[in-house]
Amino acid sequence: MEKILFLIYVTVMNIIGLALMHSDKRRAKRHLWRISEKTLFLCSILGGSIGTWAGMYLFRHKTRHWYFVIGMPLILFLQIALFVLCQIK
Repeated sequence: MEKILFLIYVTVMNIIGLALMHSDKRRAKRHLWRISEKTLFLCSILGGSIGTWAGMYLFRHKTRHWYFVIGMPLILFLQIALFVLCQIK
């Protein structure tokens, strides 16, 4: 049951991350109020790193910012490492 809840949580967070990247890109094109970079990173840290990283390249958004290009894969790597370490116990 806990694994199912975990998978649901991670799936939802990744959908949110992808949606945030899409929304921010649309807002940027329309010169509207933007989603803060802190919010994008927070979503990634809270489990949406695959979605935000995929959104970067799918929507060609934030790919010129080194802290996104390095930060998003780094967060994903750390999350995978943490997951693997927790499974070993």
